[in-house]
Amino acid sequence: MMGNLEEQLMKEKGNKKNIVVLLGDPNKTDIVKPGSIFGKEDFDTVNRLKTALGELKEYNFSYLSNHDTLIHDLINIKDKVYFVFNLCDEGFMNDPKKELHITSFLEMLEIPYTGAGPRCLAYCYDKSLTKAIAKEIRIPVAQEISLDRAFDFPVIVKPNFGDASIGITQKSVAHNPEELLDAISEMRNKFNYKKSILTEEFLTGKDLSVGIIGNPLNFGHILPIIEEDYSAIPENLPKLGCYESKWLPDSPYWKISSIPANIPENVKTFIGGCCLKLFERLECRDYARFDWRLDSKGNPKLLEVNPNPGWCWDGHLAKMATFAGLSYAEMLKAILNSAEQRISVKE
Repeated sequence: MMGNLEEQLMKEKGNKKNIVVLLGDPNKTDIVKPGSIFGKEDFDTVNRLKTALGELKEYNFSYLSNHDTLIHDLINIKDKVYFVFNLCDEGFMNDPKKELHITSFLEMLEIPYTGAGPRCLAYCYDKSLTKAIAKEIRIPVAQEISLDRAFDFPVIVKPNFGDASIGITQKSVAHNPEELLDAISEMRNKFNYKKSILTEEFLTGKDLSVGIIGNPLNFGHILPIIEEDYSAIPENLPKLGCYESKWLPDSPYWKISSIPANIPENVKTFIGGCCLKLFERLECRDYARFDWRLDSKGNPKLLEVNPNPGWCWDGHLAKMATFAGLSYAEMLKAILNSAEQRISVKE
């Protein structure tokens, strides 16, 4: 008997293009989320996505989120789908280390898809490697601290692998050796993080994000740079985008908002140029987000690169798109258009 997904795909009408939207599995553990489960807000996010995609009448969307049958389902639909809208930033089986596995499946099955490929995802999952590549092409980065040498405080402690600010809290900023040890201990014990840890200079200037939608031959949208507004955060707390700001509504960090960046035009131009260079060097595709911070003298330094960044209606990419005059649905359409143009050129 034909499965539900296949039935949906066979209902194509007119000239609509069949797109399968690939998502995380709501029935599996997700260590990034509070309680390690999909909550009410996660289901609301998916519903908002479906509503926005429903506005794009030229496509016929189906959804795939059962990872137990994922490979089987992909094999069954490979000849019926125009391409996959890969929004599974949770990773295969909701394991963030396996985000690149999803794209590897798609590559092996020769199914076109949106966003970065396995190699780019592997590069950018390793923050230290990403910064090394950036330094190679003369892009300034936040300086890593070697604990066996003299260094200045404050510093920030964060996981070398991971996303969604997992492991980064208000205690991650250390002003002395005791706080540094406490920050490392919290990451190991509270978040059960066992891999390599980064210790970096803590930059105290504006906290910036840059979004790109497009590809090297056809950049559709270099989105307005945004900065985090920390004015509502108590003075005694470090100003950073931490785990609390994304997942804990009762935290004072929940009050952080994003606003258009108020920085000199030459700084905007420099940062934008660096992002374009990194987009191409790291083999990003269709869309990406770049996080920067200014030091105390206003000099920009790269923090990390996010290929396949958060796509949700209230995420940083959507906020930047809003400042560019794009609705949520229009932002999603721009990503789809970028992928379609890239795929058609490749074919």
